[in-house]
Amino acid sequence: MTPPHHRTQKTPDVYLLFAHEPYYPGPADQEINTSVVSASSLLHPHIRQPDGARIHALLTRGRRPGHIVPLATLTHELGGGTDWPAIGDWETVTADLVRLIRSRGCDALSLGLPPLARALVCTGPYSRVRIHDPATGCFQVFGPADRSEVLAAIGSHLLQAEAGVPLWPGDGLLVPVRHH
Repeated sequence: MTPPHHRTQKTPDVYLLFAHEPYYPGPADQEINTSVVSASSLLHPHIRQPDGARIHALLTRGRRPGHIVPLATLTHELGGGTDWPAIGDWETVTADLVRLIRSRGCDALSLGLPPLARALVCTGPYSRVRIHDPATGCFQVFGPADRSEVLAAIGSHLLQAEAGVPLWPGDGLLVPVRHH
């Protein structure tokens, strides 16, 4: 996790969980391939706008504080992705978020998820992931309950990382788009 900064936000936010191209923060560090950020980080001026603000509105609408929402869940809610063009360019926004995280412009829970956990959070909430075991020739299927377990584990890790202080979303945030 990036070091804490000046944090004024006291109420838990909704969080965005997204996978991205792996990177290594340092020579001996573990691969980082997934990140969790405060939804408010989408309002940062270094994030493509108005796309970030529209994704923020979608992400926070009807969610409870502290909820971790995978990007794949938003894609599912947007007709399997067909409605993304009306919201924004999620690929550019997430690339901007990774740059913001790496430049320490916001806090993040940076994770090196194993392949199965990463696959589960990268699929929709009702999807299944099949894994082939070459030694036995058998397939094992993982589904929504397994995805929920992964999200619960990430949530526990986030609570420990935050230690009572929510992730800092960055400075100079834009005003959120009003929910209609």
